[in-house]
Amino acid sequence: MDTLIIDGLSFALPLFIMSIGGIYSERSGITNLAIEGLQGFGAFFGALSVVLLSHFFNIPIQKLFYLALLLSMVGGMIFSLLHGLLSIKFKANQVISGVVINILAMAVTVFLTTQINNMVFGAMSDKFQIGTSQRFTIPLLSKIPILGAIFKNIYPFEIVIVFMAIFAYYVFYKTRFGLRLRACGDNPHSVDAAGVEVSKVQFKAVMISGALSGLGGISFAYSISTNFSPAIYMGYGYLAIAALIFGNWEILPTFGACLLFGFARAGGYYMGQLLKLPSTFSDLIMTLPYVLTLLLLIFFSKTNRAPRALGEIYDKGKR
Repeated sequence: MDTLIIDGLSFALPLFIMSIGGIYSERSGITNLAIEGLQGFGAFFGALSVVLLSHFFNIPIQKLFYLALLLSMVGGMIFSLLHGLLSIKFKANQVISGVVINILAMAVTVFLTTQINNMVFGAMSDKFQIGTSQRFTIPLLSKIPILGAIFKNIYPFEIVIVFMAIFAYYVFYKTRFGLRLRACGDNPHSVDAAGVEVSKVQFKAVMISGALSGLGGISFAYSISTNFSPAIYMGYGYLAIAALIFGNWEILPTFGACLLFGFARAGGYYMGQLLKLPSTFSDLIMTLPYVLTLLLLIFFSKTNRAPRALGEIYDKGKR
């Protein structure tokens, strides 16, 4: 049970912070299917930065962990500007923009990773080795039966994500900016009538989405693959989108959906080990979160209520 909880949370929390980013974007009215690409590019930017700093300045790469988290957020935010420009400035189709950004992110990051490894490190590899993050346990709380597993073998990025999620929740529901953002997704003309520029709010929301997606991406790189590689593009961004849809574009219900996906993945992995299945069957069991996504889509999609102006190109002169 402890292993299930520990592994489930280490997957659910990065997924959750990416979902929050998606909520910010979509509640502002901008459809964001680019989360997969944003998390991948953010992880690439953070991983590239720390491996170069470690190489040229002879700094142990483990000491650059928090810098990697910060720079991954910066990288995701920068790359998200492309989606913002296409969707808001040039009024392109938001769905197509998101899909193109996902394809572009994978192509660009894999190409650059291979070329940089070849030129700087003299290795033919499409991975940046960043190592595995150190874990820690909170002594007293970890002794609590069952729930104590929450406080065992914690990745540092999990603590960062929890604080970021709490702050994002406060901004979203308790501040003037959050109110305006939510209004942009339902009735952007009312925001405009109040003297607020809708496009600025939407740009900020998309950039926040990029930053949080980058944080989720580097967290997956540290916990699942211990490196940046093409394996970072495993559909986690699409799972985050599914989670926010099942959560009805609200943060707390979305957290529940992410926990469900996280424990489904951890349970599938544990089942494969318990039954001593060959790798081919283990890979099949690891598809449980995606199968669960399809089932939830069937049973709950009719009750979901998306923001009324989601995906609509805002026209100031249209009423």
